[in-house]
Amino acid sequence: MSTAGEMTATVRLRPLSVVAEGDEVLVGDPETGTFVTIPAIGGVVIAALQRGDTLDEVAAEAEAAAGEPVDVAAFVAVLTELGFVDDGTGELREAPRTAPIQGRRWLVGVSQGLARRLFGPVAWACYAALALFCVAVFVTTPALFPAPARDAFLFGDIGVSAVLLVPLSMLTMALHECGHWLAARAIGLRARFGVDRRLMLLVFETDLTQVWSVPRRRRYGPLLGGIAVDIALLGVLLALRLLIHTGTWSAPTAVDAVLAIGVYLKLAGLLWQCMVFLRTDLYAVLVNLLGCHNLWRVKTLRLLEAFGRLTPEQAAELAAASPADRRAAGWFRWLWLAGFAGVLGWFALFVLPVIAVVLRWTAANMSAGALSGEFWYGLLCAALMVGPYLLAAGLAITEYARRILARMGDTNT
Repeated sequence: MSTAGEMTATVRLRPLSVVAEGDEVLVGDPETGTFVTIPAIGGVVIAALQRGDTLDEVAAEAEAAAGEPVDVAAFVAVLTELGFVDDGTGELREAPRTAPIQGRRWLVGVSQGLARRLFGPVAWACYAALALFCVAVFVTTPALFPAPARDAFLFGDIGVSAVLLVPLSMLTMALHECGHWLAARAIGLRARFGVDRRLMLLVFETDLTQVWSVPRRRRYGPLLGGIAVDIALLGVLLALRLLIHTGTWSAPTAVDAVLAIGVYLKLAGLLWQCMVFLRTDLYAVLVNLLGCHNLWRVKTLRLLEAFGRLTPEQAAELAAASPADRRAAGWFRWLWLAGFAGVLGWFALFVLPVIAVVLRWTAANMSAGALSGEFWYGLLCAALMVGPYLLAAGLAITEYARRILARMGDTNT
């Protein structure tokens, strides 16, 4: 029971964002990346606390809005548990990691004005036009569609080409992530970079948690910023290759080879982003469009439900999930299952042909014997190329080990 002194006190909150989401509000601390969905009356309470009203005044306003008494003290206790109440220490709080390897600080760097020119209405119209151009080129000129077993190798030396393919692919991934960061800066948000995995592949990742601090319609720019950069680069590369293909530009063979490997890497990356069942950029767009809160988790629960593996605790968790999540998970769970075939198809089209060429070349070199330079040269090049896949496997093992240890800890307690 609250005393009179407590109800006349005020509660100082951290700089929180409050965004209306239908009948609920999305409240969060952009600095720590913590966001939760609460009933709309919670938004009324937070707004009053942010104005500096006393708990008594807040309770009166909340009761008038809800039509019934509201336990403001209990709500403040929840806010405190979430870390939304300013403890007065002035200590900077770090956001929890969302990837195994990740920077600690939110990045600013580029001015918002410059970023806005790169992701304003005119820029987005250009990205859309370039996307249509790329599709038209592939349809009308199939010869420019990447042939990985040929286009992935920049030089006649397979080993050097394979080694170069790793930093080149990472460079294209980095440019993609910079697109997210710049698009976020265009609307005044910050982001941070990390390294994660998607199944067997190593990926760069941009933490766009702060995007949930703005209204839903403003989130699409940061979420699609990476794809926009990919499309822009692919359009430029294809245009240059088209000039060479039609004889308009008599470029050296090496230039065409560089353009070809760029087209290969960019198209592979764009098609990867289309696989929404792997939490890619378009998955985030889908979640935002449908108004979901935790589709990935609810998808798992709906799958367990379909196969009769749902525990009572999980059933309660599913029942408490938002209606939007439950509706979308009804079909997304099957899309996720079918998606493994899509991943295998993508891997067979863009990755296996390259690996096959490298392995054949490596086997030929190693046949010279362990005392030859060719043996160790081939082994080194092959190891450098498969390095990212080994790192992804290492991250997977670490992730599963943490889960097992966490379960063991829960069992012991």
